[in-house]
Amino acid sequence: MNTVKRFMGVVWLGLAALAGYFGLTSLGLPKLASGKTDDLVFGLIIVIVLMPLIVGGLIRFGLYALQGEYDD
Repeated sequence: MNTVKRFMGVVWLGLAALAGYFGLTSLGLPKLASGKTDDLVFGLIIVIVLMPLIVGGLIRFGLYALQGEYDD
């Protein structure tokens, strides 16, 4: 079971990378570059508030799982 938990740490780190990439390229940067005020506010909220929380949380869980913090 501990091996599965450590493998899931790698999965969490991969999800963090994917979330960061798609969050910036699909949501954040196109909204910032659109020129509309509504899109600019939405893009700033995504890039400044949500992306660090989401990516940081996934990285933190992944690193804890790889370090064995969830082992029995």
